[in-house]
Formats: sequence, structure tokens, C-alpha cells
Amino acid sequence: MKIRRVLATAVALAVTTPAVLLSVTPAVADTKPAAPSQTQTQNKQSKPSIKELEKAAAEAQKAYDKAVKAKADAEVKLEETLAALDSTHPLAVAAKAAGQAAKDAATAKDTADRAVTDAKAVVDALPETATEEERTAAANALSEAEATATTAAAAKTAADTKSAEATEALDDARVEAFRVHGVVARALTDALAAKTAADQALAKAIKEAEEGQECEPELDLTADVTGLPSTLVAGTTTAFSIRVTNGSDRHMDEIIAYAGVHATDRSGLKDTGAFFRLQWSTAASPKWQNINKHNYIDAIGALKPGAHADVKLRLTVDKAAPAGNGVAFIAADFFNEDGSCGGAPGADMYEFDVKAAGGKPGKPAAAKPVKTEKPGKSGTGLEPQGTTSGTPVKTGANGSLADTGSSSATTPIALAGGAAVVLGAAAMFVVRRRKAGSDA
Repeated sequence: MKIRRVLATAVALAVTTPAVLLSVTPAVADTKPAAPSQTQTQNKQSKPSIKELEKAAAEAQKAYDKAVKAKADAEVKLEETLAALDSTHPLAVAAKAAGQAAKDAATAKDTADRAVTDAKAVVDALPETATEEERTAAANALSEAEATATTAAAAKTAADTKSAEATEALDDARVEAFRVHGVVARALTDALAAKTAADQALAKAIKEAEEGQECEPELDLTADVTGLPSTLVAGTTTAFSIRVTNGSDRHMDEIIAYAGVHATDRSGLKDTGAFFRLQWSTAASPKWQNINKHNYIDAIGALKPGAHADVKLRLTVDKAAPAGNGVAFIAADFFNEDGSCGGAPGADMYEFDVKAAGGKPGKPAAAKPVKTEKPGKSGTGLEPQGTTSGTPVKTGANGSLADTGSSSATTPIALAGGAAVVLGAAAMFVVRRRKAGSDA
């Protein structure tokens, strides 16, 4: 289960005061969840894990996508087949030829039947004075007409049979085309049902996990920055790194790092974040990747007690970036397959100056962390506000604190806190909160 760390950043215009400080509720419930009973443990072991359900949902999605494409292809194929069966298909050609042959045979039979009728009329019309030779000729003509009619009738019967068989084969081909299309259509229906079931199972498991699992603070999971200078220059790229260390005595199955960079111009009134691009690389994912919109880095993996992992970062400042101030927020969380999860209650903030293009860069590793403090501490100005409700704090450009997660299914991180660093006439803040019970 992935931890849901809600880290939001914003620049707030200060009209009547030089800075804005955010107050939020206390960070973490002091008590850990009660140990599960034997029955609960057995039930948990008998259920698939969220990771397994995620895999099943992903496979169901792939199967559904494949079925959608197959259905679309089948639609095209059906139209093409039906069009061909109406004209150019061999069965259509054969049926058309057999039908024409049947018509020709029917015409021949009609002609032969009329010849018999005419021959009989000649025989019946012979006068009493007709010679034997005339009578014999008329009789022979009638016999020949009757023989021709018999042959024509047989030919018509054969042609009708062949035409019927050709028509039936053509109809069978049409039925088969619809049958094949129906199989694909049913496969899509089945794939959709499987996908829906997999999605529902995953959503149910996530909901159960969120309602029944609290995360805990873990001060022994640290994320330390090295190589970040105190001054950055527009038009340059700065390389630095994060070392995530598991200083605890327990194994952590997966680590999530958070790295967010925010800046303003010298007035503090203008957000200049659009001029910054942060990329990361790890041993598991060596190719440089842009940080995602939630500022998460998932490709760190597991950490044994005392082990560490490094994340390479490079921060590019566009040459058009104005001089100003900036801050980097760094944090780390963990989650385990047994459902336990947690992280440090606060995020480290690294302040830096931004110089316009052509300026002199600062010394590497000069930026020092400023620890965020637990809200409510006396004298900080971050007194508790409200209750531990899961109601989002109203902040940022869109008016609400984003409830975002990493790329995988998440459980709510049991963290709530805030800190503000003054940048000119505005404030930059980071908030981490937990989604509290049924209020979430």
C-alpha cells in the first residue's frame, strides 16, 4: 500500500501584511493502532494484497483495451466481409452464376414445354386424309420435343439445386461473419465485466486499508540533500542528490521520496516556478525523468535496517528566470506489505537565492536544511486551528489542498503539519496531513 502524503505548495500574495503563515492541526496520533487479532490476521492473509489487486486490475485493463481494439477491428472486418459477400466474394460470384444458370435452365424448360405443346397440337390437327408418312413425322417430332423437355426439366432441377446450395453457402458465410463478430463483442462484454470487478475489488481494498490503517511518524527515516548550492543562476543546471537512510531497526519494503522546488522573484509577489525543471534518476531507474506533478519519486525500492539509497537530481533554471528566492522541500515516506507505513512528520526546506543569467553560482552543498516544526508549538505562530478533521485546508491557486497520491494505490499518511518561509512579501508553505477516519 502506498502512503498518501499530501504535500501542497503555493505562493500567497500579501497585501496588508509582509507574510502569510499557515496553521494546521497537530501532526500524528500518539498511539499506534491496536495489534490485530488472530482472526484479523488470518483474514488478512487470506485476502490478496493491494499490490496483487493492482496487478490484477492492470491486467484486466490491458485485456479490456485489447478487447476494445478487437471489437473495433471486428466491426471493420464485418462490414468488409458483408460488402464482399454482396459482390466480389467467391461465394457471391458462385451464387450469382448459379442463380443465372437456374434462370437459363428455367427458360430452356419453358421453351421445351412449349415445343411439346406445339408438337401435340400438330398431331391432334392431322386430318383424316394425312398420309402415314405425315403421321410418323408428327409423332417423331412430338417424341423429340418430349425428350428435350425431359432433359430441360432435369437440367432445371439440377440448376435450381446448385443455385440453392450456392445461396445457402453465401448465407452461411454471412451468418459466420456475424458469429465471429458476436464472439468478439461478447469477449468485450466479458472483459469489461472483469475490469469492473477488478477495479471494484481494488477500490474496496484501498478503502478498507484507508479506513483501518493509520501511519506512524518515523524520525529514523531521513532524506538528506548534498550538493545543492545556496545560489542558483538562470540558464544553468545544478546537480545534487538525496540520500534516503533507514536508520530504524525494521525493514521497509518500499520508499517514496518527495522533492519539490518553488520560487518567486525578488518582490516575492510573482511565482517563478515555471522557469524550473527538476529531474531525477535512481539505480533502479537510471534514465533521467522529469519529476511528476505530485513531486513523488517511487523508484527507490526497499531499505533494510541501516541501509540507504541515493537519488540523483538535477535542477535546470531557464535562462529567462528572473532573480529571486527559492526553496526545495525534501521528505521521505515508507510503506510495507503488512500495511504499516509512515515517515517524518515534517519536510526539510533548503533555501536558495536565484541570480539572473550571467551571475556567479554559489558553492555546492551550501544550502542548509530548515526543519519544519510541528504546528502548535508555543511561540512559533503556528498554533492549532480547528480539529483533526480530514477537511482539506484551503490553499493554493485552485483554492484547496490537493488530495493526491503516488502512481500506486495509497493509504492515508498519518501526518498533518505546516511550516512557512517568508519570501519577500509572500509566504511559501508545505502541508502534510492525514485523512481522518470517516471524515476523509
